[in-house]
Amino acid sequence: MSDRLNSQIPSGDIRQKWEQHKFDLKLVNPANKRKFTILVVGTGLAGGSAAASLAELGYNVLSFCIQDSPRRAHSIAAQGGINAAKNYPNDGDSVWRLFYDTVKGGDYRSREANVYRLAQESANIIDQCTAQGVPFAREYGGYLANRSFGGAQVSRTFYARGQTGQQLLLGAYSAMMKEVDRGKIKMFSRREMVELVVVDGKARGVVMRNLVTGELERYAGDAVLLCTGGYGNVYYLSTNAMASNCSAAWRAHKLGAFFANPCFTQIHPTCIPVSGHYQSKLTLMSESLRNDGRVWVPKKAGDTRAPEDIPQDERDYYLERKYPSFGNLVPRDVASRNAKQACDDGRGVGKSKLAVYLDFKDAIQRDGRETIEAKYGNLFEMYNRITDEDPYVSPMRIYPAVHYTMGGLWVDYNLMSTIPGLFVLGEANFSDHGANRLGASALMQGLADGYFVIPYTLGGYLASSKLGKVAVENEAFSAAVGRAQDRIDKFFAAKGSKTVDHFHKELGRIMWDYVGMARNEEGLKTALVEIPKLREAFWSDLRVSGEANNFNPELEKAGRVADFLELGELMAKDALERRESCGGHFREESQTEENEAKRDDTNFSHVSAWEFKSVGQYELHKEALKFENVKLTQRSYK
Repeated sequence: MSDRLNSQIPSGDIRQKWEQHKFDLKLVNPANKRKFTILVVGTGLAGGSAAASLAELGYNVLSFCIQDSPRRAHSIAAQGGINAAKNYPNDGDSVWRLFYDTVKGGDYRSREANVYRLAQESANIIDQCTAQGVPFAREYGGYLANRSFGGAQVSRTFYARGQTGQQLLLGAYSAMMKEVDRGKIKMFSRREMVELVVVDGKARGVVMRNLVTGELERYAGDAVLLCTGGYGNVYYLSTNAMASNCSAAWRAHKLGAFFANPCFTQIHPTCIPVSGHYQSKLTLMSESLRNDGRVWVPKKAGDTRAPEDIPQDERDYYLERKYPSFGNLVPRDVASRNAKQACDDGRGVGKSKLAVYLDFKDAIQRDGRETIEAKYGNLFEMYNRITDEDPYVSPMRIYPAVHYTMGGLWVDYNLMSTIPGLFVLGEANFSDHGANRLGASALMQGLADGYFVIPYTLGGYLASSKLGKVAVENEAFSAAVGRAQDRIDKFFAAKGSKTVDHFHKELGRIMWDYVGMARNEEGLKTALVEIPKLREAFWSDLRVSGEANNFNPELEKAGRVADFLELGELMAKDALERRESCGGHFREESQTEENEAKRDDTNFSHVSAWEFKSVGQYELHKEALKFENVKLTQRSYK
């Protein structure tokens, strides 16, 4: 295992690690906090909560938002809920059970210490957000309501109808804007990070492109926090917002931040199916719908009858049949693979035959339409507007789509990358979810990192580091601006014939076909041939219209797709190297007799952390995963 990866996991009982670590971390005197400037890139749940928390402590914060307002961060799109071990329903939940479910759900490919800390802080998140006024759903008596999500046999998911992400983001946004008003946060909107600045081996600044004027701007600080989300848009069609990208993380990666487990991609089973080549993204239907919706397909292949014409005994409720303990609430990777298998068997529904039914008829008959509407009304309305079909009358049609990425920049227990002073929060890091994220855990991780982890660990770094003054005139800033400008000039110099979207769509096809829901050695090797060829064509036949020093969305997309073309190759390389199946990484060569993911704990119980050498060339480092509290077993949801 690599001696370059020191995870900084504290010793001792896992239940005491975080509390003892917080006590052991050095502190910054309240009067000295105002001497430090922290750069926070991203304003979603992780970035917004971190910026607000650090500013409240007294630090000077510069916050950078790629949208026109933090309220448009992609965190707003999260629908179904946020997990917390409150045990309000009194159904047997606990911090330990949430810890266990998350480690098992990630197929034993996450760090125990990080996951336990996440479970510990989960209850604090609910208290924090309730105090901010987040309108969580409540029971008749006034208590906060809970519902079930996949991979758990208890109800621990707090929610605000199908708008949980939006409401949580508004809470973080309010806390952040209070600090903007106080002058402790300076907000810069419509900025995209195009370079990281490293001075004397430490992250000390960023170069931002002003997306309105095109100007390259320099900002210096004492530490940099990347809170920039995941890289699902490498597949072109995904549930992510169009602006979601990997570029900030990729800039850091090319300067020395290791990229961990890039092949760990989550395919969400409950999305509206692709309807045509003109689509630029896909729409998520919340996993919470599987509480009351029943997933099924016709038993016979090629059955083209309308769903209401297919009698009960000719329907296959395959999740309930195969996984009686969890039924429709199996984890996302399990539900996705089973939907794919049903369609591969010729039992898919709809015009494309790449869909399965999610049926609410039984729930409506049992509980009444008003009850179902109260729970899911806005989700049903969204489905109706997109498909022009009424899910109260006919079953929804759903199919898996790229959603979340469990891989990301490698971080230690303090959330610091392999570049000192560069911290990575939320989906942008790899740390908590292993090979598969359980539903309702992304919001939990983003807020735990921002509200309850980084205020301690950042302080520990600042108090124990010698940080001299750094000005934006420093030669490291000039070199970073030069790299950014050279890349922009290269885009315009190509003067080819094809648009950015042409190359992005082609990359997405390669990734979905060969690095998608099921992977095999032959397909991955094919991807590793096709992606470099496509990248070469991109740089020789790309045409970017407009000007560099102006508002130019085509130029923005060019930068992001250029990075996706490099990251996609690394994802295929990582998937090829990991010759096992685990969670969302399903190697067809490694499966049980029942077609479930089959791990190889002897050879692959590690984090794969890749060091950038040159484009297409990486060195693999391994962090051993030790399971001292959860027994390694074949994951089963039957």
